[in-house]
Amino acid sequence: MEKKLNFTGNWDAVKGKLQQKYTALTDHDLHFVEGKENELLGRLELKLGQTKEEIRNTIEKL
Repeated sequence: MEKKLNFTGNWDAVKGKLQQKYTALTDHDLHFVEGKENELLGRLELKLGQTKEEIRNTIEKL
C-alpha cells in the first residue's frame, strides 16, 4: 500500500517550489487531487526520470 504524501503548507506553495526546482514541470504535470497521489507521482516519474520514492522524498523535504 502506498503511503500518502506528507508535506507542510498548502499544495500551491509546494507546487511553486517544485516548478522553481524543475523548470520543465507544467501546471498540468503538477495537478494534484487528494487521494490520487499515485497519479501525480506517476506523471512526475515519467517527466523527471526519477523513482516515485525519490520524488516523494523531494516533495516532503520542500
